[in-house]
Amino acid sequence: MTKVLIFDILPSVKILFLFIDGVGIREKAADNPVNPEVCPTLWRLITEHSKNIDSCLGVEGLPQSATGQATMFTGVNCPQAVGKHCEGFPSPALRHIIEENNLFLQLKKRGKRIRFADAYLVESPEDLSSRRFKSVTTVMALTAPETISTIDDLTKDTAVMQDITRETIQDRYPEIPVITPERAAEHLFGVALKNDFTLYEFFQTDVSGHSLDYARACIVLRTYDKFLASLVRYTYTAGITLVATSDHGNVEAMSERGHTRNPVPFIAFGPKEAQIRERVNSLVDVTPALLAAFDTL
Repeated sequence: MTKVLIFDILPSVKILFLFIDGVGIREKAADNPVNPEVCPTLWRLITEHSKNIDSCLGVEGLPQSATGQATMFTGVNCPQAVGKHCEGFPSPALRHIIEENNLFLQLKKRGKRIRFADAYLVESPEDLSSRRFKSVTTVMALTAPETISTIDDLTKDTAVMQDITRETIQDRYPEIPVITPERAAEHLFGVALKNDFTLYEFFQTDVSGHSLDYARACIVLRTYDKFLASLVRYTYTAGITLVATSDHGNVEAMSERGHTRNPVPFIAFGPKEAQIRERVNSLVDVTPALLAAFDTL
């Protein structure tokens, strides 16, 4: 009799994690573009497949990107660890926390195939190491360099630009064509099919939130929503769990230039959605919940 291993009969887990910078939850208002008219797919996911989670983490002041993202990708309450919310690029203390034990390293230990789908405009991962300023996700990706996507991946349509459509790089790379959000979703889906865990970071929401330009924020959200609508269809058909969350609020309050203390959405849609969502109440819980999804088939 042929021996059948448990791995041969249990379904594999695939997760596509969308990190959407600067999106909080707030009641409907004239200055809140996160609404069903502007972004119907995102709104549906928020209302039907999401829960509100905390990004303030018990620390006074407005939540910020460096500590919020470091918390999200390590499971460590980083504002408490360093004594405050920290904006921008991670400090040496935060970098140490990220480099010591992050989501990518934990997944790698489990033998999972991981990809950071955002294309860096570099020839190789080594080119990133010399950068003076590195984002949280860059610090994390450099601990597992094989996860990094380069400009070569972008030209092969196996990576996605941070702006989705590639419009922001046309002055430097006019030979790389602009694409539609729907086409970019196809590219990201192709990456997700080949990996157990795929991360895509989008920060134009936070940039537009700081601009105080409501019309600009609507353009950004509509672009993202077209992208998201295609991803929802693709991942549902393929049995990939789609997870999305943010590091802090911002774009939902376009009358305020800074971040907000509003809760952020934690979206989970697909085969593992209930299991993942029920474990998450704040940014601290995101990495543990994602790891648990792979550990409990």
